[in-house]
Order: sequence, then structure tokens, then C-alpha cells
Amino acid sequence: MTTPEDAGPVNVATEAKKALKKDPWDLPDVSGLVIGVLGGTGDQGRGLAYRFARAGQKVIVGSRAAERAIAAAEEIGHGVAGADNAECARRADVVIVAVPWEGHAKTLESLRTELAGKLVVDCVNPLGFDKKGAYALKPEEGSAAEQAAALLPDSRVTAAFHHLSAVLLQDPDVAEIDTDVMVLGEKRADTDVVQALAGRIPGMRGVFAGRLRNAHQVESLVANLISANRRYKVHAGLRLTDM
Repeated sequence: MTTPEDAGPVNVATEAKKALKKDPWDLPDVSGLVIGVLGGTGDQGRGLAYRFARAGQKVIVGSRAAERAIAAAEEIGHGVAGADNAECARRADVVIVAVPWEGHAKTLESLRTELAGKLVVDCVNPLGFDKKGAYALKPEEGSAAEQAAALLPDSRVTAAFHHLSAVLLQDPDVAEIDTDVMVLGEKRADTDVVQALAGRIPGMRGVFAGRLRNAHQVESLVANLISANRRYKVHAGLRLTDM
């Protein structure tokens, strides 16, 4: 006779086998999700808000001052709304963190309650700049994404959208963003949602790239892209081959 205790490990093994067999490109319908962008008045935040709104998502941009967010939303258009950061976090299903690295920890600490239970997508790149150009910084937690996870224990933290050109994102004459988005996170259901969101933007593809412990090298790679872009006067992104 099988007891509930006996059935537990069997069920876990069965579910693991099902996950392995799942088509990695079978992603959920995310068209109805509301996206909030913290730091939506900055270049990267504005660009992401514009692209998602243009793709048909409902978008709210957040800022420390509601007036700034509302003004930015009006400039972006496409039905984008503006609110202070707390209201943006409360109203969104998925919250993208696009604030400057210097304000990353303080912003997330102040929104821990509003972000509880939310899917949070961190796209912040800890970088320094000197006469030699951009270079990567390593936070005490290991990466910006891991810092976010430590500060938001009740949120589902993922990392994505690090390698996108803010110039291309905001350019209305650019119809497609030809790039892959590396997505990191602890749970497949969460990374699947973020991959699907990336795929809502024409030309873009979301690709699973590991757990949050691997976020540092993804964030750091932006320093290399900045160096390449400056040398060749381009707005390069990334493409992963043989996929």
C-alpha cells in the first residue's frame, strides 16, 4: 500500500521529468499583464516602457515624484500611465527595475511592501566609469539582481533586459530590436513569463541563461558592449547562436 509519504518523492521526480520534456519555447500568454517600470523617467526605463506599450502591453512608469512620471508618460504616449514608484509597484503585475545603480538598494528597500508577491525584473548594471571607460562593479551580494533578491524576500526576482540600447529602444523609426535577452531566475514559471514578455517586442527573443547566481557576468558584460559601441559607433546587442 502506498502512503502519502511514499508518494511525495515520486511526484517530485515525475514533475521534474515533465519539466525536462517541456518545449523551452512553449511560453505563456502575457499580453494581459500590466508592466510597471521603476525608473521610467530615465533613458532605459523610457525605452522599455515605449517598446512594451507599442507592443500592446498596459504600462505604468514610476518615479520618486509622480509629476515627473506623468510628464514622462505623456511624452512616451501609447497609453502609458505615470505614478510615483509606490503606486506603480502596487498597480503592476510585473515590475521592471531600471533605476540608476546608485539608488538601487534604497529604492527597493522603500518598496518592499508594495513589491511583495510581485514578479520583479531587475535590469540594473552596476558599473563604474573612469578615463579608461566603463568597468564592472561587484556588489557585496554578488550582483544587482542578487541584491534585489536579498532586499525583497517576498518577491519573485528575475534578471533581464541588461544589454539593450536605450537609443534604439526610444527611436520610433526602429521597427525591430534585433537582439536576444538573457533571462535569469530561480523558478521556470517566472523566467518563462519574462522570456514571453521579451518576445512581445518585435525582433527580440528571451533566452533562459541560468540562476541568479550567474547574474554578475551578465550585468558585467554591459561594460564590454559599451566599449565596443564607442569604438565602432554602433548600438550593438547580443545574439546567441545554434538555438
